[in-house]
Amino acid sequence: MSHDDQLALDLGAGAPDLRDEVEVWFDGASRGNGQVGARASIGGLVRDGRSHEVLAEVSEAIGEQTNNVAEYRALLATIEAAHAFPSRRLRVFGDSALAINQLRGVWKVKAAHLVPLLREVHAAIARYEQVDFVHVPRAQNSAADALANAALDAQALPS
Repeated sequence: MSHDDQLALDLGAGAPDLRDEVEVWFDGASRGNGQVGARASIGGLVRDGRSHEVLAEVSEAIGEQTNNVAEYRALLATIEAAHAFPSRRLRVFGDSALAINQLRGVWKVKAAHLVPLLREVHAAIARYEQVDFVHVPRAQNSAADALANAALDAQALPS
């Protein structure tokens, strides 16, 4: 066995260093929400829970979707980005009262097309010992909002 092979085995055998906490800030955007040709996007940030250092950013156009679908897709993509930074606790921040309250179990999911997205979020957060969902005012979520809007602005308009 070469030195490189041994090093790979040693790195793979140990448990990864866990952060105490990672924060996920998410936002979805939809221009023309619910109308034919509506353009939607997602934005999000992963931050270290102690230092608040930005660890990852998400900014992507997602085609024609409603704002509520964009909110859930933003959360899913940002949680996926957070998986690269293992932690015990996940704190989720968003300005969507609908998504946050549905995830908390306070509000029922009445729109059938959101149920699979809710299930995907629950599956994605299963690896954490503790998850908190925090509703914040839109003004406090400006960084995630800016990432979502940047993706929309970068989308080419049809000619």
